[in-house]
Amino acid sequence: MGRKSSIDKLPADVRAHIEKRLRENRLTLDELFADVREAFPNLSEAPSRSSLGRYRLGFEEIMQTQRAMSTAASALVAELGEDFDDKSGALLTQAVTTLATKASFKQLDKEDLDIGDVLDLARAAKAAQESRSLNLKERQQVAKMAREKLLEEQKAKLEAMGNKGGVTEETKRAIREALGIV
Repeated sequence: MGRKSSIDKLPADVRAHIEKRLRENRLTLDELFADVREAFPNLSEAPSRSSLGRYRLGFEEIMQTQRAMSTAASALVAELGEDFDDKSGALLTQAVTTLATKASFKQLDKEDLDIGDVLDLARAAKAAQESRSLNLKERQQVAKMAREKLLEEQKAKLEAMGNKGGVTEETKRAIREALGIV
């Protein structure tokens, strides 16, 4: 199945121009076809209208996924404020995993899968796993820092308490030991 797109074989500046026009999303397919021919009149193998159409479909699918992720991130910011590291990390991890899985399925549909494709899939799977692991480590670190802060606050309150209400130093020591306050 899937052979390399003729658009992918174009020089980088031509591809960049096409992708810029696709991101702008203002041109019809016929206008895009004319625009590419006008912008690059000396291009020996200009892309066909049908290859631009196929490329546009794949590009729009990617852009739709990116817009959905951006919308989700904006919704999280609106709901949770700017400092929502734990949940944004989880969202990013899920996005990386989803994209890696999607790429894997697309590659597996290819009949001429080579070792380079397999290595790319392995790297993508490793990156997704590492992002999951990193997210867990970050959550554990945040929980540890929150616990340490809470213990410091409790220690300060115990010290500021004095002997109010008949609380003795021995009682405070027992409380410190029970809470793990050093």
